[in-house]
Amino acid sequence: MKSNLDALFYPTSVAVIGASRQPGSVGHSLLANLIDSRFQGIIYPVNPRAKGILGLKCYSSVLEIPDPIDLAVIIVPAPVVNQILEECGQKGIPAAVIISAGFKEIGGAGLKREKEIKQTAAKYNIALIGPNCLGLINTDQRVSLNATFGTQFPRPGNISFISQSGALCVAVLDYAKEANIGFAKFISMGNKAGLTENELLRYLQHDEQTEVILMYLEDLVNGREFMSIAREITSHKSHPKPIIALKAGRTLVGARAASSHTGSMAGSDKVYDAIFQQCGVLRGETLEEVFDYVKAFAHQPLPQGNNVVIITNSGGPGILATDSCIAHGLNVLPLPEKARTKLRQALPPTVSLNNPIDLIAEAQAETYAAALDILLAESAVHSALVILTPTAFTRVEEIAQVIVRVAKRRRKPVVCCFLGVYDVSRGIEILEENGLPDYRFPESAARVLAQLTKFSWWVKRPSTKVKKYPVKKGAARRILRQVQAQGRNFLLEPEAYQVLQAYGFPVVKFKVASSEAEAVQAAEEIGYPVVLKVVSPNIIHKFDVGGVRLDLHTAEEVKQAYQEIIENCRRKVPRAQLTGIIVEEMVPTGQEVILGMNRDEQFGPILMFGLGGIYVEALEDVTFRLAPIRELTASRMISQTKAYKILQGFRGGPQYDVPAIEDCLKRLSQLVTDLAEIKELDINPLRVFEKGQGCLVIDARIILES
Repeated sequence: MKSNLDALFYPTSVAVIGASRQPGSVGHSLLANLIDSRFQGIIYPVNPRAKGILGLKCYSSVLEIPDPIDLAVIIVPAPVVNQILEECGQKGIPAAVIISAGFKEIGGAGLKREKEIKQTAAKYNIALIGPNCLGLINTDQRVSLNATFGTQFPRPGNISFISQSGALCVAVLDYAKEANIGFAKFISMGNKAGLTENELLRYLQHDEQTEVILMYLEDLVNGREFMSIAREITSHKSHPKPIIALKAGRTLVGARAASSHTGSMAGSDKVYDAIFQQCGVLRGETLEEVFDYVKAFAHQPLPQGNNVVIITNSGGPGILATDSCIAHGLNVLPLPEKARTKLRQALPPTVSLNNPIDLIAEAQAETYAAALDILLAESAVHSALVILTPTAFTRVEEIAQVIVRVAKRRRKPVVCCFLGVYDVSRGIEILEENGLPDYRFPESAARVLAQLTKFSWWVKRPSTKVKKYPVKKGAARRILRQVQAQGRNFLLEPEAYQVLQAYGFPVVKFKVASSEAEAVQAAEEIGYPVVLKVVSPNIIHKFDVGGVRLDLHTAEEVKQAYQEIIENCRRKVPRAQLTGIIVEEMVPTGQEVILGMNRDEQFGPILMFGLGGIYVEALEDVTFRLAPIRELTASRMISQTKAYKILQGFRGGPQYDVPAIEDCLKRLSQLVTDLAEIKELDINPLRVFEKGQGCLVIDARIILES
């Protein structure tokens, strides 16, 4: 029995409701496209004012069609769309595409109309695409469906495209024709009143024609569900499919203003970066980039590692490619001695045997073939970037043919950069007709190889789970309730410490004092030297008001510091409520990092890691992930920052206790997943000591939902 989505993509009959005799109209163009694409089913135009359109009998209503209908394409004015959809439901049509605009994109009455069609689609269980969309295409020869009003029907291919923009779809179809890129499925989602990217991804996951999924997104309906589905698709053990996304809107629009470091930096775009990284989705910065990636992923095997060789007949482009490969994390492999020996025997003596291998300007097909074949035969070589700069005596077509032949035999990823346009055009055609992507500039080719390598790592990465610690969740929740009962939406520093202690964080030794004598007693119990900090619900930045004293070694110093803090705070913040003074151990020096969380309205708790102290906002060297995180994710959050080099021991410096940071990140993930009352949290700084010596929380802020 055909599912509703099968009826959408593989209909045996289509009703075009709103078909038109007027050339240039949407209703006329869409009907003509269905006919011109050689649709393998039956087409029923519906228009009460026409007896026939483009040689097909016309019906006044979908209810008058005597035969079953799989798919309805609706192109009528917005105010009557719901009535038409209701008739489709009564007819038992399982799938519909609403091309018509005039819904939530215009607000007001449009929002009401969209709500109505949602209800009708749900009532009759109709698989609905749109409204306000271009339509959909399925190039599978079993159906050959072009239910769009675009101008191009793409060549068949193994790429499926899901887009939230109809106008972009038109441009992509035009570009794809020029670039000889083929598609399996092509879907314009429009307003997503029915099917969203999540249901469509599920379908494409099991679609035999789809090997690569390309997406243009402006938002996600359900980010958590998207992550789960995308991760399943990209992580499939026997048949992973790459998902390449172009996400529009890289600004802070949609991000809430927040008072914590994490909240101020967790803009909407960074959330999407985190989502994509956690589910293996590759993100392109531009439309050009994503098509660069698609050309490679559609036909090239995945590399088994990050070792790349660069073969060129010109030194300059080879150097540019080398720099770009290294910048994108690839290893420009020093050639193994065995390969050098073979190259020395097979190539002219003028050839450079370093990587990049410069074959010099006179290089012809046999030189390229020998070099590429010898190098790809090496197990240590995982991929190749081949550059050609045309000269008056370069036989471009022959060189392209031998590159194709060697690449097919060796079955390792090869990307090319034939520099120029007219002189190399036929060579580029030969490459791309045989599935070898060519790029106009070496930097683009290097970036593409890096993405292939990145996805290969993702597919082969070790599988880890979310670690669960034994914690005192009840004790932590009691503290939060006490704070809320007092009418506060933030925790004082000692309260924040207690919550963290309940979840097993290593917290600095501390006591709260309400007099000089208590402060001295606390200092002696903790052990000198100590730190004194004001505790007040009205003072956030303690240093700014003179509310902190460091490195106190005696009782007299503690008494004097206590008095100074009280005097400073009363002078600078006279109305502040002074709850007490917190006495802490003076912690040894180490590297300071920040751990944070901001609870996004749509996606929930977002974790942050970065360089701490005053540098977090100055450098913004931070990474984000959505909680809960897996064990490998904690490690990746740290290793993907520039600060990681410092933590690993940069230029002879000490190595710091990275596993201790990972442990804190995993505990933070559990804490903010358990305690939904927490809106924002900063541990800044977490002071990390040398390898094996752990870390300590020496300042923390927790803000609750109001």
